[in-house]
Amino acid sequence: MSMRERLQTALADLAPQHLEVLDESHMHSRGVETHYKAVIVSPVFAGLNAVKRHQRVYASVGELMGQLHALALHTYTPEEWQQRAGAPASPTCQGASQRAGQ
Repeated sequence: MSMRERLQTALADLAPQHLEVLDESHMHSRGVETHYKAVIVSPVFAGLNAVKRHQRVYASVGELMGQLHALALHTYTPEEWQQRAGAPASPTCQGASQRAGQ
C-alpha cells in the first residue's frame, strides 16, 4: 500500500465529506513519498481553530507522521468548503529547482 493510500485510510477516521491526499514529492528535493498535501472537509472541524484541527489530523495519522517530511493541511468545515473555490496551490520548493538543474 502506498503512503498516499495509508494516509487516506487513516484520515477516514475524520468522517470527511471531501478528502484529497496529493503526493507532492516531485516538487521537493527529499525523495519519493515524502511530501503530501491533504484537503479535508469534515464536520468534526466545526468550532475548532486551525491548531485544534491539525491536532485532530495528527491524532488520526498517528505514527505515519514520523515517516513523512511534510504534510500540508487544508482543513475545512462543510460550510467553509462551500464558500471556497478549493484549496490553495502548493508552492514549489526551491530545493526541487536546484535538484532539477543537477
